[in-house]
Amino acid sequence: MATTTSKSDSASSDAGGEPELKRVMGPGLLLLFIVGDILGTGIYALTGQVALEVGGAAWLPFLVAFVVATMTAFSYLELVTKYPQAAGSALYAHKAWGVHILTFMVAFIVMCSGITSASTAARSFARSLDEGFGWGLAEAESPIGILLIALGFMLLVALINVRGVSESVKANVVLTLIELSGLLLVIFVGFLAIFGGNADFSRVIAFDTPEDKSVFLAVSTATTLAFFAMVGFEDSVNMAEETKDPKRTFPKIMLTGLSITGFIYVLVAIAAVAVVPVGELGASETPLVEVVRAGAPNLPIGDILPFIQVFAVANSALINMLMASRLVYGMAKQRVLPPALGKVLSGRRTPWVAIIFTTAIALVLISWVTMTADADNVVALLGGTTALLLLAVFTVTNISVLVLRREPTPEDAFRAPTALPVIAAVCTAFLVGPWTGRDMEQYKIAGVLLLLGLVLWALTALVNRKLGVTQASMEDVSDLSSHGPVN
Repeated sequence: MATTTSKSDSASSDAGGEPELKRVMGPGLLLLFIVGDILGTGIYALTGQVALEVGGAAWLPFLVAFVVATMTAFSYLELVTKYPQAAGSALYAHKAWGVHILTFMVAFIVMCSGITSASTAARSFARSLDEGFGWGLAEAESPIGILLIALGFMLLVALINVRGVSESVKANVVLTLIELSGLLLVIFVGFLAIFGGNADFSRVIAFDTPEDKSVFLAVSTATTLAFFAMVGFEDSVNMAEETKDPKRTFPKIMLTGLSITGFIYVLVAIAAVAVVPVGELGASETPLVEVVRAGAPNLPIGDILPFIQVFAVANSALINMLMASRLVYGMAKQRVLPPALGKVLSGRRTPWVAIIFTTAIALVLISWVTMTADADNVVALLGGTTALLLLAVFTVTNISVLVLRREPTPEDAFRAPTALPVIAAVCTAFLVGPWTGRDMEQYKIAGVLLLLGLVLWALTALVNRKLGVTQASMEDVSDLSSHGPVN
């Protein structure tokens, strides 16, 4: 792919005349993007739910999720340095298998995972804002108040997204630093309480599983929840066309980002269960707020953390919607989605139609789950569905990297040790299944989204037939390297 820099934004356009995405992300911004995407809603909202499954050993599912995510990251690194283009997992599946419906469904599932993740963040945003200001909306009989805040928040995210990736990434820098400070605060307060004798560190090594589950099953169930906290590294490959020198940048930065977040998660989980009993931790929608309030009862820190959490989940929503819209843009350029979704705003050079499309789905999803699910289970349902969708995609990607080794590999491309994709594929496939004890409602939500995807696939096939785009010509369109110079 050409990486020369033009002097004018208007000079950067593809063969179809559409402006190209702007290449603005260097190593520092990419690291903050990855760390900011991984940190956030999952650890802030689901630590208590993880602890309910395994007791005080809540750090273990986060550690297992980190190991599985890291093995999968090696597959993504090999593929993104081999194909440094915006479409991510869907592009890899297309190149590996060449099956139109598989390519489409992978693209749609990844898009949906970003939307469900952002929807989880929107719900958590509304709940944190409600607790921070003491409005009492969560205790009201009707969920309308929380729902309206969540919907308004998603519209604000869409406006920031339309402004451009440069503005979105700058917002990500600020929000990432804020959410990181919140987690460091939880760690500091927790370990201060532990060393001050105000916590029970023995709980950290105590397994306390539900009566109907073995330790293995309980850890598996908890890992399916904890995995939601580790996702985000895969979003970065969809920003390949907006990253400077992606072949050199991605390997070191992605593994560094994963290591930072994994270490922080383990420390947060240890601090949380040591300070707050598991039952109380699991009963709260804002468990880390409970940790800070219990660990530093004489300080106003507990009143500040809900607002830090607001910024943290806002960052998760922003990055996930950023990823989802870029994925839709990339697929539209390949004719896997209708080409109208690939339109770019000439002044801002952002995929405005894709942003509207993904935001509309998020608004409907938030409304549906909020109005139909138990209020205390909304975040866990949406977060668990996100992990379910992505684990299925990760399984396909881990297999695809092995299949694609039949193609020539650039000399400067990253190559993962062969054993890692194999082990990762087995682990991710296992975590998808109902034998893990996953809430069956997550399969229902995922099923509805997949059904929507099949309908959209049929409509896309009709559009392609009308435009004269055949299955064979899609292979040519999938080569994004002809896009020309970008900034």
